[in-house]
Amino acid sequence: MSTNAFTKTGNTVVFTAAVTAPTPVQALSTTLGGNQYRIINNGNVTVFLGYGVISGDANNSAVVVTSTGPAYPLLSGTDEILTFVPNAFFTGITSSGTAVVYITPGDGL
Repeated sequence: MSTNAFTKTGNTVVFTAAVTAPTPVQALSTTLGGNQYRIINNGNVTVFLGYGVISGDANNSAVVVTSTGPAYPLLSGTDEILTFVPNAFFTGITSSGTAVVYITPGDGL
């Protein structure tokens, strides 16, 4: 029997990454200073995740990385727990195609 080491601390948000990044969504945590997120790329393409304290930061960092860039690459089908700023905004862009991305604020490994 396995144990889930991640405790949800807010509602899951979702967006569909595409070749044009959608409007950023904010993943609000119910805990003070909550800054961990379970992020699932439910698509078949890599998503270049943009994130930030405000929606503009998320938009500006959502770029396809070719040699260097601020985006965080999420390989297709990944399920990761990552640490960002509390109550972060997220969006994403792809090189081609689309991918649904789920983000849940929480705490754990």
